[in-house]
Amino acid sequence: MLDLEEKQGWRNRGVIGGLQALAERWSADASAEGLDPAQIDALVEGMRAYGAATPADRPALAAQIRRAAAGDYAPPKPPEPAEPPAPAATEAQVDDDAATPLEIPAGEPEQPPPAPEPVKSARPVATTDRPGLGTVYEDDGADDDEDPGIPPPEPTHVAQARIARQKARERRNPQDLQARVTIISGVGEATAEQLARLGIEKVEDLLWHLPARYDDFSQMRTIDSLRPGEQVTIIANLWDVRERKIGMNRAMVQGILGDSTGTLHATWWNKWIINKLRPGSTLRFSGKVSLYMGQKTLDNPAFEDLDEERVATGRMSPVYPLTEGINNNRLRTLIFDALDAYAPLVDDPLPASVRDESELPDLPTALKQVHFPDSQAEMEVARRRLAFEELFYIQLGVQQRRATLRAEVAQPLPLSDEALEQFLATLPFALTGAQQRVIGEMRLDLGRDVPMTRLVQGDVGSGKTAVAAAAMWAAVGNGTQAAMLAPTQILAEQHHRGVSRLLGQLTRPDGTPVNVALLTGRVTGEAREQVIAGLADGSVDVVVGTTALIQDGVEFANLGLAIVDEQHRFGVEQRGALRTRATTQPHLLVMSATPIPRSLALTVFGDLDVSRIDEMPPGRTPIKTKRFTPAERERLYSFMRREVEAGRQAYVIYP
Repeated sequence: MLDLEEKQGWRNRGVIGGLQALAERWSADASAEGLDPAQIDALVEGMRAYGAATPADRPALAAQIRRAAAGDYAPPKPPEPAEPPAPAATEAQVDDDAATPLEIPAGEPEQPPPAPEPVKSARPVATTDRPGLGTVYEDDGADDDEDPGIPPPEPTHVAQARIARQKARERRNPQDLQARVTIISGVGEATAEQLARLGIEKVEDLLWHLPARYDDFSQMRTIDSLRPGEQVTIIANLWDVRERKIGMNRAMVQGILGDSTGTLHATWWNKWIINKLRPGSTLRFSGKVSLYMGQKTLDNPAFEDLDEERVATGRMSPVYPLTEGINNNRLRTLIFDALDAYAPLVDDPLPASVRDESELPDLPTALKQVHFPDSQAEMEVARRRLAFEELFYIQLGVQQRRATLRAEVAQPLPLSDEALEQFLATLPFALTGAQQRVIGEMRLDLGRDVPMTRLVQGDVGSGKTAVAAAAMWAAVGNGTQAAMLAPTQILAEQHHRGVSRLLGQLTRPDGTPVNVALLTGRVTGEAREQVIAGLADGSVDVVVGTTALIQDGVEFANLGLAIVDEQHRFGVEQRGALRTRATTQPHLLVMSATPIPRSLALTVFGDLDVSRIDEMPPGRTPIKTKRFTPAERERLYSFMRREVEAGRQAYVIYP
């Protein structure tokens, strides 16, 4: 560590926080290990003195620390303060050996010797307003007895830069937000092409390229707190790095990382990586912790240069989604400059009364704080402001759709008690109370001339298909058609078999059997033409299919009910496309097995009335939900193998 200090010019940066920070942590560990208290005190005092000393005095202190570590316990002495220079002789002073006092002419009052020139104080002068940069100390020329409440005069170059930025902002207008990013200083065509790969083409896009996460330098993980198997991000010094041959034409790169709490080994399997690693630099490392021969290691960690001042000030630093050719530091600088110049031009759509009632900042402030937060609390407030606006727009769209649908007219599809009894008589099972309740809610909707828009949510096996079949029977009984849209061919075929069994024993008002058809990408040739013709002439009563139902050329004679299964797999446009197949507005029923909290359902699906099937049919095996960590993956796979070997089923869902 002291060798690294020597290489770096005795800057006290060989350890995060300096040797004085290492001293506090090391003393406790050394005491626990039973080291001689006198030696511990000598080393701790030496490291503290080293941190307080100037670079010129540190070599001597380093030598004393080395001697203490080798067994010489004499505590190192801090450097003697330099003797103040003797004041220059003035005309009112005489040599020490002059015995005769200075004569004062008669009639003139004796003047006291002139007061010494006041010592100028070094006061912190902020030379930049970039978050994360340290304060630079400059001589402000103020007297020691100056009122500390009066701020020192701003340095000329700082004032000029601030005034220039202010004038530039005054010349800008809101239309600049729609300008290409090349309007920003330092962004040429090459950088613009890189940003375009991130979806950033306009200045406004850059302002809304939000951080994926933050590095909180006030709460970063220390090396001593790392545990094997964790995916971590740490700030550490690269103490040493070297290449190691592992074969005829292969090599690996090994490094030693350190902070004030300990050391950590890092390994890279690309030998060219050594050209990007500088011993003595402070870097952010991200990777998975593992153990090798009892030592903590990071295997092939990603790394990034850091501004040491930003680490020292303990700020939160944004980490952005990136693309090849542009690193996080570069993107962070571009976004900072864009915010400084253009954030004040962003129009806030929320009225001040709404912001005040919800205790939310204005949009320009929220954008600045979400990118470069002053604290965790400020970041959370800014994110809440942006989330509020997003949900606000969703609500406007939802309510607009709801109002539009309420203004439409649909053909009523009443389901009489007699017709319902006919349907129930064909079922090989009794409906649960939850199914009966949901069917009752649908009957009320279907009996009106306003289009039904209802979401039915229930777990797998809760009986949603039977509920949907009851709605289909209501459509067929009133002389209209019903269509069910499924996200996959397998699910469409499964629904087709289920609906055919449930409705196959029923007849239409004219006495003919209910005709249930299937239309997917696998239905081709003559069979496909027959289904399409049957939908057009009305001979097909119910059709189950995939997006083939909304392809060009598919027309319905009289579509009265549209059903969408696993509705979260479809967009609003696809749901709407099925409705446009009807000459009049059909009723809409959407189904989902995904648990949806009621508050979220009312927010995102506010254009839908929500029904829940919260009761499983008798005899169904209860569903157990368990969570497995990545480290438990093999145990999970072993469980699945045993289940399959026992004749049961298992399936894996990938996002």
